[in-house]
Amino acid sequence: MAKAKASTPATVALTKAGVPFTLHSYEHDPNTPSYGLEAADALGLPPERVFKTLIARVDGKLTVGVVPVDRQLDLKALAAATGGKKATMADPAEAERATGYVVGGISPLGQRRRLPTVVDESALGFETVYVSAGRRGLDVELAPADLVKLTDAVVAPIARG
Repeated sequence: MAKAKASTPATVALTKAGVPFTLHSYEHDPNTPSYGLEAADALGLPPERVFKTLIARVDGKLTVGVVPVDRQLDLKALAAATGGKKATMADPAEAERATGYVVGGISPLGQRRRLPTVVDESALGFETVYVSAGRRGLDVELAPADLVKLTDAVVAPIARG
């Protein structure tokens, strides 16, 4: 198990839960148009193994969608996966307040408020996946089953494109 050199609420949650993980840092470019694709490129990984954390509103309730960085969040599929009818993307400032993280560094782990979470089913096809560790330029690698368990996530096909 990695000892977190860079302590974030996500790494604290992983350590507390006794989940094995590895931290990966990279030099973040503040001018990048896509934080997720930047992470995949900087870490030399196929983008389908690196997942972004997006915050949406499903029937008015904040909900987390975790999808590969090279795909889009299918809002209708997210709503269906949570038993809702309609989903829209949350305002970035609202997402930051609810999670305690900044956009581009929102982790599905260790959020300020526990939100309903849906992880795209493609994550289960890998031995490990990468998600933000809670700040730009820092990702955590962990088993997808651990990600699902720690976030109490539903697994469903929520990615498109």
